[in-house]
Amino acid sequence: MFKKSLFTLALSTLALSASAHQLWLERDATGPVRVYVGDADSAHDKGEEVAKLAATTQVFTSDRKQTAKLTAKEEFLEADVAAAGDVRLFNDQVWKPWKAKDGSYQAAVFNARAGRTDTKAVLDHELVPVAAGGNSFTLLFKGQPLANKAVTVITPDKWSKGFKTDAAGRIDVPVTGKGRYVLVSTHEAPAVGDVVIAGQKVAKLGYTTTLTFVAQ
Repeated sequence: MFKKSLFTLALSTLALSASAHQLWLERDATGPVRVYVGDADSAHDKGEEVAKLAATTQVFTSDRKQTAKLTAKEEFLEADVAAAGDVRLFNDQVWKPWKAKDGSYQAAVFNARAGRTDTKAVLDHELVPVAAGGNSFTLLFKGQPLANKAVTVITPDKWSKGFKTDAAGRIDVPVTGKGRYVLVSTHEAPAVGDVVIAGQKVAKLGYTTTLTFVAQ
């Protein structure tokens, strides 16, 4: 049975923020893409809290160099994506890097995807369908599967349940009704090389990835 578990999942992430936030994408058919900010199973941000992310949010299909134009609406950013198919998002400046207890800096990276057509990963941290249109997904980090990782599945009626990936990084999503499903997962990794975000060199990155799809 589904229960409210997203908050618990977010608290287990290494001090990303006092609030548990995600970025996720919603798209109806081939219409404009909506970028939401907040808690995918409850309330989302509005107004200036959304608008201020337009400058740092990249929305694209498969090439980060080909980003969509963003327009700030009251409850979401709207991305003008002409192409059909899956859409992705990247933002590493939702929050400024912060100092950890050991004196090093950490930063948060948000990845998001709408759709389950493409079976290849484009983002560093991404849930990828095993088969186009299917309900089984592999959680990948830089091309490698993440085993035994927590994934929260949020149903169209906003109920959520926590799952874990298997040894191959795979999760089978129980699709029990029509509507939009949201999957959320987090991962932490050391920054490899000289990683500079918002002018600050960081030593550790906390990733949050979301995937949305519509069951007909």
